Amino acid sequence: MIIFRYLTREILQTMAAVAGVLLLVIMGSRFIRYFSNAAEGEIPVDILGTLMLFHLPGFLELILPLAFFLGILLALGQLYLNSEITVLVACGTSPNRLLWVSLLPATVVAILVGLCSLWLTPAGALQNEMIIEEQRSQLDFGVLAPGRFQDFGDGRVAYTEALSEQERRLEGVFISERQRRDDGSPETVVTRAAEGYQTVDAETGSRFLVLSDGERYSVEPGQAVAERLSFGTYAVRLSGAAERQDLDDPEYAATPALFADGSAPAMAQLQWRLGLPPMVFILTLLAMPLSRVNPRQGRFAKLLPAIFLYVAYLSLLLAALDAIARGAWPATLGMWPIHAAFLAVGLLMTLRAQRKGMSG
Repeated sequence: MIIFRYLTREILQTMAAVAGVLLLVIMGSRFIRYFSNAAEGEIPVDILGTLMLFHLPGFLELILPLAFFLGILLALGQLYLNSEITVLVACGTSPNRLLWVSLLPATVVAILVGLCSLWLTPAGALQNEMIIEEQRSQLDFGVLAPGRFQDFGDGRVAYTEALSEQERRLEGVFISERQRRDDGSPETVVTRAAEGYQTVDAETGSRFLVLSDGERYSVEPGQAVAERLSFGTYAVRLSGAAERQDLDDPEYAATPALFADGSAPAMAQLQWRLGLPPMVFILTLLAMPLSRVNPRQGRFAKLLPAIFLYVAYLSLLLAALDAIARGAWPATLGMWPIHAAFLAVGLLMTLRAQRKGMSG
């Protein structure tokens, strides 16, 4: 029991350190990308934390298997370097016992990975896409930066001098839009107003920007004349309820829905989610013989080959995911031949290491 606690603590502490570094790097990269989008006015700054939180399960489902794999390599490699494994084997601890000790924390990690891949990751991805899609489909005042011209797509550029009342009311509004007349000819519509606020029609769900005390100019390119309209109140339609894209991609679907779908993309996504928890156990089997190092080599002697092996494993899974989704690979076989192949490699490496002697 003491040996079990000691080895488990060493593996999990090393895994936590590796996972923390990897998570910091990946989340930092994604945060910089989102922060650049916020600086350009594409998304409001106050939703950055929410977006990163919903991305967390997707990061963890990939980071945890790699971190546990490297945790075993580094932790047991240090024990080999200090000849502690040699002492354990000499005291009667069999190589199979060491493997079983490693499989117990691997079960905890596999449960966490399964929780992320089967439930939390698709739910988080769906929430993120809904938030981003909402920002794309409406002129959100939280995105507007006073004193800047900002492009909101579909030929629409907006400008405001100031925001007031907790960013709910615009002051000094300028909106430029590219539209088409009834005869199909293009025109540019420029609207200026003293104030504006946003409202939603309760019946249709359409979103409107209500402007007050302004002017509206309509100009046809190439023409020297313009139509001018003065108004006390004028409503600009920003988006309609039917304009929102249907989020029916299998990536966002719940796992039970993938079983009921049966299409090639759904089966590919299902195979990917179901294969991540067994991947933890296969990586554990691969890590045990790779962690065996000579004290003269150092604990990092086999780290580079181990990373290459993990990259090959993950790359084949991603290639199979794409092939199944395109129908180029049968969904009935799925990704299981890849898992079986690396399981066989792990078993062969383990048997070979045991024949040489774990204390060699």
